[in-house]
Amino acid sequence: NLNNKEDTDMPDNENVSAAELQECLKGVDYPADRNELIEAAKDNEAPQNVMVFLERIPDKEYETPVDVSKELGNANDNMAA
Repeated sequence: NLNNKEDTDMPDNENVSAAELQECLKGVDYPADRNELIEAAKDNEAPQNVMVFLERIPDKEYETPVDVSKELGNANDNMAA
């Protein structure tokens, strides 16, 4: 990911890794809805690409961190379509 620093003006889910996502969601008390995830990410000073990803995921209750990570796959599939 270090090679595409020029692309910073194009927020893009593909730059979000599952590990980075979970790092940004430290301290979330699951189950959590999208707003709680966004608040936690802000508290953890998440980078812009993670914030954009969280704003795009469905507004529903996520039972576990894995449920949130599954949205990474869905988002990348949708971007490719």
